[in-house]
Formats: sequence, C-alpha cells, structure tokens
Amino acid sequence: MRDSSPQTFFITGVSSGFGRALSQAALAAGHRVIGTVRSADDAQAFQAMHPSQAIARQLDVTDHAAVEQVAQDVEKAIGPVNVIVNNAGYGYEGILEESPLEDMRRQFDVNVFGAVAVIKAFLPFMRARRRGRILNITSMGGFITMPGIAYYCGSKFALEGISEALGKEVAELGIDVTAVAPGSFRTDWAGRSMVRAPRSIGDYDALFDPVRARRQAVSGKQLGDPAKAAAVMLRIATAAERPPAHLLLGSDALELVRGKLGAMRAGLAQWEAVSCSTDGVGS
Repeated sequence: MRDSSPQTFFITGVSSGFGRALSQAALAAGHRVIGTVRSADDAQAFQAMHPSQAIARQLDVTDHAAVEQVAQDVEKAIGPVNVIVNNAGYGYEGILEESPLEDMRRQFDVNVFGAVAVIKAFLPFMRARRRGRILNITSMGGFITMPGIAYYCGSKFALEGISEALGKEVAELGIDVTAVAPGSFRTDWAGRSMVRAPRSIGDYDALFDPVRARRQAVSGKQLGDPAKAAAVMLRIATAAERPPAHLLLGSDALELVRGKLGAMRAGLAQWEAVSCSTDGVGS
C-alpha cells in the first residue's frame, strides 16, 4: 500500500512531451520532481515551473557513469526517490535497408540502455527500502509494428519485455513496474524530435513515401492529449493498488493491439499442429 504523502519523482526527459506533462501534473499535485534535461537553458526553464519542488539535473542517459553519479547524489542530497519514470527517448524513422546500423545502436542506447541504466542506478535504494515504483514509457510500437520504424519498434519491444521481466524479479521486494504504451499523442515524437533516415532505394517508394508524408501531416493533430495521459500516469505512480504490468494509452493503441492479438490467435490456431509436431519423447 502507498500513503498519500507527497512523493519524489525522478523523470528523464522533462523538456517536452510526456515528461513535461507528467512533471507539471506531479508538481501541481504537490509532489517533488527531479527532472533530467540536456542543457542549462532547459534546466533553468524546468526549475522555473516550481522553484522549490522542480529540481533539474543535466544528464545524457547514454552516459552510464553519469547516471550512476546522479542517482547517488540525488539520494544523498535530496532524498529517497519514490517513483522513477523513464521517459527520455526519441523516434527513428527509416526503412531498415536504408538505415545505418550506427543509427540502430543510438536508438537502443537511448531508448533501452539509457532506461536500464537509470533503473539499475536507483534500484539498490528502492530494494533497501522495500518500496518503489517504476514507469517505463514505451509505445504501442512495442506491441504492433509499421513499415519504416523497425529500429524504433525494436527498442520499444525490448523495453516492454525488460519491464515485464523486471516486474517479476522485484514484485516481492515492494517494487512495482509498469510499461506505459501510448498511441498517437500530440507530442513532438513525429515532429522535431524524430530522426529521419534519408531515402535511397526506389523499390520502397510506393510503400513508404505515403507513410512518411501522412505521419508528418498529422504531427500535432493526433487524438491523444498529453495532459490526460499525464493524469493517468500520475494515478498509476501514486495509487494504493498494485498497478498493471502493461498499460496502453489511447483508443488507437487499444484498437491496434487488439487487432494484433486477434491475428496472432488466428495464426496460432492455423499453425498449431506444426508447432506441436516438434515435440517428442527423448531417448
């Protein structure tokens, strides 16, 4: 059970998007937020949101030594962190054959290894207290896929799996883990925050060019409201009841994932005999 006293949040990537929206919601509810940013200007802007309760830390989550140091400093100088929110990340758009492997490494460095580094840095403190809550912001792209975002989907599939396995490891230690998978929201994900690989292979034009054009056209006009998503995440982070292991946000995410699960069930049934044909009694 969780009490109703103010909590201390550690949220990565608070300059925009879900990180900023959740920080605003948590601060408005009387909580303290330690938010990571990439620049001194962003740090100043974040702390101006609430001079006493908003605390900025400049951090690149791919610098694992710095992540460890920040965690140590925060726990010693500011106090126990109750809630970790791994929000830092970005979208990468590009046909797999056209996208350099270096771009894939960078995508996973930020979206996966950065999140895990933050968790590992704070987990010893939460484990010692037998208390804590971890929210990893993934994506409906961690369940369903679309052409042109293979690297991004791969990183979010990975974070979904890591979150679920971690949740089973720490459940008896008083620590809850939720993978929050948003659908399409009015954030910068498909706008200035997205890295886009240049096009080079004409065979993919008919498939991908309309997808890229449509994604750019709807940026900023998506159905999802970041403020409403932040309210839900705040509830998950502070509720007395045990939170879900996976939580979809947005009717589009719900519809697409339900469709994916239906197709998977049909495929399992169709190929059930083949799947089972590999069983055998050992000699």
